[in-house]
Amino acid sequence: MTSLVSLRQTSTRAALRLSPTLMCTAASLHRSSFVSCRNFSVFSSPRDSGSATFTGNEGAPIPTIPQDEKLQDQTLQSSGSGKEKTSLMKPDKHNYFTEAAWPHPIYTAEQMKAIDIAHRETRTFSDKVALAAIRLLRRSFDIATGYRHPKPGQEGMSEFRMTGERWLTRFVFLESIAGVPGMVGGMVRHLHSLRALRRDRAWIETLLEEAYNERMHLLTFLKLSNPGWFMRLMLLGGQGVFFNLFFACYLMSPRTCHRFVGYLEEEAIVTYTRCLQDIHAGRLPEWQKLEVPDIAKQYWKMGDNCTMEDLILYIRADEAKHREVNHTFGNLDQKIDRNPFALKIDDGRPQPTKGLQTIKSTGWERDEISA
Repeated sequence: MTSLVSLRQTSTRAALRLSPTLMCTAASLHRSSFVSCRNFSVFSSPRDSGSATFTGNEGAPIPTIPQDEKLQDQTLQSSGSGKEKTSLMKPDKHNYFTEAAWPHPIYTAEQMKAIDIAHRETRTFSDKVALAAIRLLRRSFDIATGYRHPKPGQEGMSEFRMTGERWLTRFVFLESIAGVPGMVGGMVRHLHSLRALRRDRAWIETLLEEAYNERMHLLTFLKLSNPGWFMRLMLLGGQGVFFNLFFACYLMSPRTCHRFVGYLEEEAIVTYTRCLQDIHAGRLPEWQKLEVPDIAKQYWKMGDNCTMEDLILYIRADEAKHREVNHTFGNLDQKIDRNPFALKIDDGRPQPTKGLQTIKSTGWERDEISA
C-alpha cells in the first residue's frame, strides 16, 4: 500500500511539472475548443500537413495555406531502413520560369543586324589604363578558351577554325566574367546611397539590370553546354580574382572601370560577330538543328521557329547596348550627373534610350546629353 501511494505521489508531481502547452493539449481531448488557454496558438508546418492552424479565437475561421498537389505525399525511402522521409518533388524545367525582373526591350531585326564593330579611341590617361587592362584580359581569355582571331581572309583556315562546342565554351567563360562589373558597380553605388542618405540618380537600376542581362546570357548557354570540372575551376578562380580587383578599382576610379567595361563589350561584339560569320559561311553545321533553349525564347520573346543565329543576334545587340551605356557612364561626372538611360529629359534633341533606337557605339558625350 505504501508503494502504491508513493507511486501516485510521484506521478502527480510529474504531471504538475508538465508544460502548460501539454496540459492544454490534454484538456482539448475532452472539449471542442481550448477554453482554458485562449492565447495559445499552434502553427503546424505546411510541409507536413498542407495547412497552418491558428487557435485562440474559437469563433474565427481557420485559414489554410494551399499547397502544390505535386508536393503532397512525396516520400523517399531511406536506404537500409523502412523509415520514410518527406521530400519536395523535383519540379520540371518549366516550373523555374518567372517573369523577368527587368523586362527586355524589344529589338527589331533591322536594329540587331545594324550593330557593327566599333572602337572608342583613348583620350585620357585613365582610358589608356582601361584599354591596356582589357588587352591583357583578352590575351589571357583567348589562351584559356583556345581562340585565335584570324585576319581578314583567314577565317576558313584550319588553325583558326572554331567548332560549336568551342564557341559555347568561350561564351560561357565570357558571360561568367561579364556579369560581374554591373553587380559590383550597382552594389558600391547602393551602399554609398545608404551612407550618404541620398538618392543615386538612377545609376543603380541600370547597372543591376546589366548584370541580370549578362547572367541570362550565361544561363542560356548553360542549357547548350555542360562545362567540365576544369572549366568550372577556371571560372571559380577567375571570378574570385576579377571580382575583388574590380571592386577595389571601382572604389578608386569608377570612371576608369566603366571605360574598361566599354572596351570589354567591344571585344564581346567582335566575338559574336565572328560567330555570326561562321554561321553564315556554314562552318557550324551542327547548329542548324540545334534548338534555342526555352529560357531564351521567354526572355527575349522569341518565336518558336527561332534559330541559333537569332539568339546570337539578340545577345550581340545586348552587348552593344552595354558598350554604349558604359562608355557613356565613363564620360559623365560620377557624383552629380543623372543616368540618361533612366531619367529622361526631352528638349527636342535625340537622347539615350533603353533600346536601340538612338544607339551610339562609342557612347554619348557629356555635352550631348540634356542638362
